[in-house]
Amino acid sequence: MDFDALLLSRIQFGFVIAFHIIFPAFTIGLAAFLAVCEGLWLRTGKEVYKRLYLHWVKIFALAFAMGVVSGVVMSYQFGTNWSVFADRTGSVLGPLLGYEVLTAFFLEATFLGVMLFGWNKVGRKLHFVATLAVAIGTSISAFWILSANSWMQTPAGFDMDPATGNFYATDWLAVIFNPSFPSRYVHMMLSAYITTAAVILAAGAWQVLRDRLSEPTRWQMRMAAGTLAVLMPLQIAAGHWSGEVAHEHQPAKIAAIEGWCETKDVQGTVILAWPADNACGLDGLTIPGTSPALFPNAHGELMGLDAFPASETPPIWIPFYSFRIMVAAGLGMLVLGVWGLILWWRNRIDQPGLFHWAAVPSGSLGFIAVLTGWMVAEVGRQPYTVYGVMRTADSVAPVSAAQVATSLLVFMIVYAIIFTAGVVYMARIATRGFTDEPPRPPSEERRAPGSPLGAVDDPAEKLPPDIAAAYRRAK
Repeated sequence: MDFDALLLSRIQFGFVIAFHIIFPAFTIGLAAFLAVCEGLWLRTGKEVYKRLYLHWVKIFALAFAMGVVSGVVMSYQFGTNWSVFADRTGSVLGPLLGYEVLTAFFLEATFLGVMLFGWNKVGRKLHFVATLAVAIGTSISAFWILSANSWMQTPAGFDMDPATGNFYATDWLAVIFNPSFPSRYVHMMLSAYITTAAVILAAGAWQVLRDRLSEPTRWQMRMAAGTLAVLMPLQIAAGHWSGEVAHEHQPAKIAAIEGWCETKDVQGTVILAWPADNACGLDGLTIPGTSPALFPNAHGELMGLDAFPASETPPIWIPFYSFRIMVAAGLGMLVLGVWGLILWWRNRIDQPGLFHWAAVPSGSLGFIAVLTGWMVAEVGRQPYTVYGVMRTADSVAPVSAAQVATSLLVFMIVYAIIFTAGVVYMARIATRGFTDEPPRPPSEERRAPGSPLGAVDDPAEKLPPDIAAAYRRAK
C-alpha cells in the first residue's frame, strides 16, 4: 500500500471526524434530555428532575466545548488537504455551512450562557426557553451539516461551469432536500438520542453496582431504558429507509455493504465473510433468498460488484464489516432497552445484577454504531467525494505526503492527550452518583423569591417584629 498524500489525507480527515462526530452525537441527545428534565421539573415540581438537570448539564458543557474545538479543526482541513474540493464545491457547500453557523451555532452559543449561568439571574420559564433554544440549535446544526453531506452522497439541484469545472446551485431546495437527506437526517437524530440514552443508562447502572443508588439514579435508568426500547425499533425502520434510498442512488455502495459479488435476481444476505479468490475477494455464510424483503421496491436484477468497473467500486471490507458492527450494536441496545423495561415492570431495575453489568460497557454501543455507520456512508461513497461527479483523487490539495504525515502525527498526539483527558473527566462526573441531599448552589442564601430554584426561608420571619428588624439591620 502506497501511503501517498491522497491516502494520508483521507486517513487524517477520517481520524479527525471520528473524534468530532462522537461529541455532536452526544450533545444533540443530551440537550434534548436536559430539556425534558427541566420541563418535567417545571410541570411536576419534583426535585429529582432538577437534580438530574444540574448533574448532566456539567457534562453537556464539556462535551459541547470539545465538539466545537474538534469541529473547527475539521473545517480547516477543507482549505488545507482538500483545497481543490473546497474551491470547486464552495459555491454549493459554503452557503450550507454558513447557514449552520448563522442559524444554529449563534443560537446555541447565545443561550448556552443563560443555560449554564442563568439559574440565579433569570426566571424559571426564561431559563427553560434557553434550554429549549440550545436543544433546537443542536438539531438545526445537524440539519445543515447532514444536508451538506447528503448532497455529496446524492448531488442534486446543481450545474457545473464548463470553463472551470466549479459547481453552482440551480435549485437551492433541491440542493438542501436532496434525495438522501430526509432519511439520513432522521437516522442521525435518532442515533444521537439513542447514544445519549445508552450513556445515561450505563452511568446509572455503574452507580447501582457501586452502591450509590439515589432517586435521580432510579429515574435516569428508567428514562434511558424506555428511550432505548421506544426509539430502537424506529431507528431500525429509519436505517432500512436509508438503505432503500442508497440502493436506488448508490447501488455500488449497497453491493459492497451486502457482499453481493454477482448480479442476480435474488441476492442472499451475507452474515459473515472471509477472503476468497473470486470476483469480489470474499466468501461467506449466506442466508439465501432474503433480499426482496430487504429491498421490496427493487425491480429486475439486483446488481452485484461485477456490474461496475473496478475503478467505480468502493473498498468492500470496510463498509461490509462496519455495517454489521453497526447493526449488532443497535440490536444490543434494543435488547438492553427491552430488558430494562421488563426489570422496571418487575420492580427489579434498582437491584444490582447481570443487567447492570451488561449496561455499563453497553454505554459505548451508541458511539460504536455512530462511527461504524459513518464509515459505511463515507467509505461506501468512494471513489467519489461528490458521488458520480467528482472523484476523491481529483479533490486533494497539492501537498506532499511528508507534510500530511507530520500533521497527522501531531493530531494523533494532541487528540490522544486532550480528548482522552476530557472523556475520562466526563465519565468520572457521570458515574460518581448523587449526594443524599439535593445540590445547593453557593449563592442560594442570596436568592430572590422569584429565582428559578425557589426562595430560601428568612430566619428573621420566625422572630418577633421588633427583634426581626434589629436582626436585619445588624445583618
